[in-house]
Amino acid sequence: MQYFVTGATGFIGKRLVRKLLERKGSVVYFLIRKESQDKVASLRQYWSVSAARAVPVFGDLTTKRLGVSADDLKKLKGQIDHFYHLAAVYDLGADEASQIAVNVEGTRNTVELAKLIGAGHFHHVSSIAAAGLYEGVFREDMFDEAENYEHPYFMTKHESEKIVRTECRVPWSVYRPAMVVGDSVTGEMDKIDGPYYFFKLIQRMRQLLPPWMPSIGLEGGRINIVPVDFVVDALDAISHRADIDRKCYHLVDPVGYRVGDVLDIFSRAAHAPKMNVFVNAALLGFIPRSVTKGLMALAPVRRVRNAIMKDLGLPEDMLTFVNYPTRFDCRDALAALKGSGVACPNLKDYAWRLWDYWERHLDPDLHIDRSLRGTVGGKVVLITGGSSGIGLAAAHKFAEAGATTIICGRDTAKLDEACQQARDKGYSFVAYPADIADVADCDRFVEQLIADHGGVDFLINNAGRSIRRAIESSYDRFHDYERTMQLNYFGCLRVTMGFLPGMVARKKGHIVNISSIGVLTNAPRFSAYVASKAALDAWTRCASSEFADQGISFTTINMPLVRTPMIAPTGLYNNVPTLAPEEAADMIAQACIFKPVRVATRLGITGQLLHALLPRVAQIAMNTSFRMFPDSGAAKGHKPGDKPAKQHLSHEAIALQQMMRGIHF
Repeated sequence: MQYFVTGATGFIGKRLVRKLLERKGSVVYFLIRKESQDKVASLRQYWSVSAARAVPVFGDLTTKRLGVSADDLKKLKGQIDHFYHLAAVYDLGADEASQIAVNVEGTRNTVELAKLIGAGHFHHVSSIAAAGLYEGVFREDMFDEAENYEHPYFMTKHESEKIVRTECRVPWSVYRPAMVVGDSVTGEMDKIDGPYYFFKLIQRMRQLLPPWMPSIGLEGGRINIVPVDFVVDALDAISHRADIDRKCYHLVDPVGYRVGDVLDIFSRAAHAPKMNVFVNAALLGFIPRSVTKGLMALAPVRRVRNAIMKDLGLPEDMLTFVNYPTRFDCRDALAALKGSGVACPNLKDYAWRLWDYWERHLDPDLHIDRSLRGTVGGKVVLITGGSSGIGLAAAHKFAEAGATTIICGRDTAKLDEACQQARDKGYSFVAYPADIADVADCDRFVEQLIADHGGVDFLINNAGRSIRRAIESSYDRFHDYERTMQLNYFGCLRVTMGFLPGMVARKKGHIVNISSIGVLTNAPRFSAYVASKAALDAWTRCASSEFADQGISFTTINMPLVRTPMIAPTGLYNNVPTLAPEEAADMIAQACIFKPVRVATRLGITGQLLHALLPRVAQIAMNTSFRMFPDSGAAKGHKPGDKPAKQHLSHEAIALQQMMRGIHF
């Protein structure tokens, strides 16, 4: 048996050729561009056959008679038993001109070649898209009834099938596969298409929510999915039957699912939250077209929509087909496959294989360097307050990753000690003594750093001062509020605004502001500290909006308690779960790599939600904890040399400590 195949290098075509070559003594001629000649050896290796059984025919789908040479035409004439036409543009986002050239004119050229060489039977692999957006059940004997196929992909698939039906002069058959996904056994797929577009959304849900949490899904029209191995096996089995002339076969899943069901199946396969409640996308149809068109004319709405679509990897037209209205009858295909052992597997049984292959091989994030070295290597990173604690731990990470790491602080001795630690580990810091709470010294430092390094690529505003003291103990200590604001807010602003002009000029830069979990939970006894950090948070939200289109991004980290010298005076924290400085430094590194708007712990987010939704309950909870835990000795005015007073905690306070253990993380 001798075959001719177009599209033999494609996802379905490669596998079909392999299937045909399994037949004893078979020979496959396959169309390939001359410039792709170097692919022939690897294709034969994939098919595990010799050159005598897999013969390339050089040509071009978009030229008359496929551009096949006169010599090849002579060799092929009268020799081809089955001619398979699979070559086509399978891309909703492709431009109309290229789809017409390949899908329509390419099919016309292919039909012409099949007639010229006297092929025994012409097998045209069409698509369910040939039905357009038909309302109802589309049978295999239907074609002219197709409707709503104005979209270029639907239109060209319909027109190419029409050419076969009206212009093909050799016996022909048409096959309409459904949406083809990866192999049901291996999960193998060659590109992101169809339901794969929603995988990134499912992955994001898994990252944000625990798998047991119910979630809301999108309900829509019907979606029919088939694995590539079923399509190939069905093509092979049906095309070798004797009674298939001028017939069409739907290679679809007889079950079929609604969009919401498919999303839920893949959510379960990904161990993401299950979709228990669905919003019907048909509701969007009630919005007048003039309203949606008017909204899309607004630049902010358009930019937000485009950003979301780009972030999730969804093509422009994807949402147009969420309410897909067509179901496909496949009784002729089922009858032709009866007794062959070929049947479409259930999506629920192989969805996990598709997900696993996508996450291991096709996830776009796999091709992005998400390492710290790939992000900051060779870049200039400034860490304020980098001589100890969180700042020093972060500085070690950045220097180890190949960044020019600059640290600043007031204590020269600590800066020297930090630099020596770096040298002992085989890298170096650049240290600048500076008091960023002092206006003149801060300006001097910024000017010197710009002169020495030309500015910074990453700014970590880490320097800060924390005061834990109840307001009723601060009536005569207004300077507590002034000095925290001077460093935590004004100092950070001076540094940031000093480097922003250079970032704007370069159209890039990232700023990480170390805030506090207290800003989200409104922690009592931290009114001076939380107010200064809240001011920085508010300024950052304003700045990020102003600079969003200039390549400059901001991340706020609402840091939980970290075991540093800053919290040492409060003995109460000895029994409270805290982060190590190295763990806090990891959060800063991740903020530089992924550049999220905010990094917060679950405890912080819970506190923020409680204050937003149930403010009175939040006040009562915070007031109760405020009365449970006393001020530290330092807050009460004890001097450094005084013997620390023993703090007695109630049973309720101890129980609360134990209950909260570990929930910061």
